[in-house]
Amino acid sequence: MSHVQASDNLAAPATNGGTELAPILELVGIQKHFGGFHALKDVNLSVQAGSVTCIVGPSGSGKSTLLRSINMLETIDGGAIYFKGKMIGQEVVGKRRVSVSPRVARRQVLNFGMVFQGFNLFPNLTALENVMVAPRLVHRTNRAKAQARASELLCKVGLGDKENNYPSELSGGQKQRVAIARALAMDPEILLFDEPTSALDPELVGEVLSVMKALAEQGSTMIIVTHEMKFAQDVADEVIMMAEGQIIEQGPAATIFAHPHTERARAFFSSISHS
Repeated sequence: MSHVQASDNLAAPATNGGTELAPILELVGIQKHFGGFHALKDVNLSVQAGSVTCIVGPSGSGKSTLLRSINMLETIDGGAIYFKGKMIGQEVVGKRRVSVSPRVARRQVLNFGMVFQGFNLFPNLTALENVMVAPRLVHRTNRAKAQARASELLCKVGLGDKENNYPSELSGGQKQRVAIARALAMDPEILLFDEPTSALDPELVGEVLSVMKALAEQGSTMIIVTHEMKFAQDVADEVIMMAEGQIIEQGPAATIFAHPHTERARAFFSSISHS
């Protein structure tokens, strides 16, 4: 990423004089290019602790890129990301913005737990070992404590009887639930889900959504890229619709789905309802 002036959308977000809770996560003027393709165009987003934000929109609209930028899997080209009021991923040195060091980045990314489309489990490890591995390696948690926590989390996602099963012995829905338990094992402050049901057979989608709904009811802060509109209607505090790298609709689920303001959103929701 090229250096830019420190004044380029890097001012800490205002907190309205303390009259309302500051967001746990704030995105200010986010820009992202892939060569000549402008993937994210001046994206602004605030997320409150304990809230569920669902991001919807057509394929190629920038939803996954936005999620990957939050988790620092992509380096943004403009704007800034703040976690609890502090910039992450980048810092200002003199009058230039530069990426933080790998050591700092590793520490900052621990605030987020990512659940991908494709599970990304280690095939040579059991479900229990998959959930244990990150706390053991990153936090140096002793084996007994990591094992007890992993066992607890597998029970939480309904897989207490699958601890010793390898990924090849699990269904797609079970693999994704192990992936959710693995994300939870690091005690992240924000859970990020990138279309977590898109790789599942239709009959397996419900078991994963049930786990996610339970997490929402327990007060987890979640940002979810999803095509599951009914789920978004049921659990989201706020729905974001993206198209062509921009947020074109934003608000409560009931408002967004029933009364979209833009023609693009109306066309999208109409196509979904008739599919």
